[in-house]
Amino acid sequence: MTTLLWGVLPYVAFALLVAGLIWRYRYDKYGWTARSSQVHDSKLLNIASPAFHYGILFVLAGHLVGLFVPKSWTDPIGVGMHTYHVFSLYGGTAAGALAVAGALLLVHRRRTHAPIFRATTVNDTLMYVVLLAAIAMGMAAKLTHSTGDGYNYHASIALWARSLFTLQPKTGLMAQAPTTFQIHAVIGLLLFALLPFTRLVHMFSAPVQYLFRPYIVYRSRDPRGLGEGPVRRGWEGIGS
Repeated sequence: MTTLLWGVLPYVAFALLVAGLIWRYRYDKYGWTARSSQVHDSKLLNIASPAFHYGILFVLAGHLVGLFVPKSWTDPIGVGMHTYHVFSLYGGTAAGALAVAGALLLVHRRRTHAPIFRATTVNDTLMYVVLLAAIAMGMAAKLTHSTGDGYNYHASIALWARSLFTLQPKTGLMAQAPTTFQIHAVIGLLLFALLPFTRLVHMFSAPVQYLFRPYIVYRSRDPRGLGEGPVRRGWEGIGS
């Protein structure tokens, strides 16, 4: 079971992620979207969407730093175990709470507005369940090990995560981790496997080309040349 969970499941999840993205792009390119429902109700969406997106971005950033920035990098700049734990505890809990609040508001909006509810697919429902479970279990794992310096996952979970990239997973390290962290990791891997088949696929659609496209130049039209009468005094154009 240890080998299956921590030596096989991560690669299966990654394979499904990559294969699913390729399949989705080739056969459902026009469905590669979050399927915005703003036209049905925008007031609650204006609160829920930013809360969820900012919260989940901070959660992801925290995971990247915690798993892939080794202790040998943080010690020289004076970030010891206790300092890192305090920052992770309060910052991570706040980010998780913000993401959960935003997600719950999105679920409430989807459930209480008939047109949005009718457009909800089984994949959408499954995605919300797995996503909320992953965040909630991560917060539970952190809060149940909040005393002192907390659980030192730098010496176990982080080393296991980095060992996956060398194709020599140190499964024993994850087997020794607390059960709450193990459950959080399994749900997180399942979420990665589901990503390409849900609306969350739009997270891979960063508009990078916007950084390199030419400027869009807007030119005004002279209304006097279109038979619209004289321009009102004080509203003359400033040139094109």
